[in-house]
Amino acid sequence: MFKTIRNAWSIPDLRKKILFTLLIIVLFRVGSVIPVPFLDMQALSEAMKPLTQVGAEGADSFLAYMNTMSGGALANATIFAMGITPYINSSIIMQLLCVAIPPLERLSKEGEDGRKKIATITRYVTVILGLVQGTAFFFYLKASGIVKTESVSMLFAAIVIILCFTAGTALIMWLGEQINKKGIGNGISMLLFAGIIARLPYTVDILVTYFRGGLAEGASRAVLFTIPIWVVLFLAVIWIITFMQDAERRLPVQYAKKVVGRKMYGGQSTHLPIKVTLGGVMPIIFASSILSIPSTITMFWEPEAGGFWAGFFEALSPTGWLYSVLYFLLILMFAYFYTAIQYNPIEMANNLKQNNGTIPGIRPGRPTADFIAKILSRITLIGALFLALIAILPIVYSSATNLQGLSMGGTSVIIIVGVALDTVKQLESQMMMRHYKGFLD
Repeated sequence: MFKTIRNAWSIPDLRKKILFTLLIIVLFRVGSVIPVPFLDMQALSEAMKPLTQVGAEGADSFLAYMNTMSGGALANATIFAMGITPYINSSIIMQLLCVAIPPLERLSKEGEDGRKKIATITRYVTVILGLVQGTAFFFYLKASGIVKTESVSMLFAAIVIILCFTAGTALIMWLGEQINKKGIGNGISMLLFAGIIARLPYTVDILVTYFRGGLAEGASRAVLFTIPIWVVLFLAVIWIITFMQDAERRLPVQYAKKVVGRKMYGGQSTHLPIKVTLGGVMPIIFASSILSIPSTITMFWEPEAGGFWAGFFEALSPTGWLYSVLYFLLILMFAYFYTAIQYNPIEMANNLKQNNGTIPGIRPGRPTADFIAKILSRITLIGALFLALIAILPIVYSSATNLQGLSMGGTSVIIIVGVALDTVKQLESQMMMRHYKGFLD
């Protein structure tokens, strides 16, 4: 990877793209430390202690997950506090609607013009979601006594704060699009990557604090063994994710020979690649979004202690047993769901048939579609189990060792590794294009 980056740096065009991408990332990080007005920063620091202090109660809450995705901007209530979550949710909603609504499905198949129109709709939905999410976060800040209204009215403060959050969401979306046009890699993924990497020093600080606590006189020495185990597991997870990202099942395809005039076409053998992780990290994002609803409710309504609802929300908290079980099952379910809306075995079989391609030993048409569907089902199960285990592993390990507040969970590692691999592949492909020798050379 480092060799690829070094080689790309030596090419002027790619060097400009890399520098432009780094500039956008710097602007993103600057916006992540600029707080919105009319907030009591001391009260904000007290309210956000569970997100910023080692071992604080509630450090594994839904807010901690949102804070990790925003690169720490949520804990400081900055203009980028909403992060890129509204855009991700908007993209997911549009993908689902393109399957469920025929006009949008036809629009998605109209080529470049159709994709541009869908992208425009996605931007509008992103702003709407950012407005809704910013409003909810404002009411949370107001309920926590963080909003200052000494010199202005509460209505004016609410409008300014909510619009700042919404504008930050729109600006992040624009920054990501600029990376897509003039930089390297997928813009939104790069900003998400930068936000998660920004939390890496925080995770190292937590490990150092736990290690020093284990060395203290009279402290439990078990932590001295659990921290090295965590580091080993972290490196092992990175290796496994790297391996699974490139893993694929290759279906052999044979194209029949065809004579046109005096020339013969076809007759070559190739393969149809099917990735093991077809949905990428999307099933985890789907599952996290669904399971975040109970945690969001408890931000505004605290049930009576000892009652049914208190026990229910406790079980559905990120540290509860029911949360882990449902998280595992929802990842499996959404992996199959995402694969179903992205890949159509009947359409794949028809495309092979139209191009005189067949899978050896399988008749064209319906038998080929059934065979592809069977392979997809098996591959999806393997990929879904992989994603579920990676997502559940940090929760189980934290519960077993009582190491709380570690922000580098399975989802974060999958995103980091996936973005790094995709970026390196884009650099390699662009270098190959620039070194390609044509017939004039």
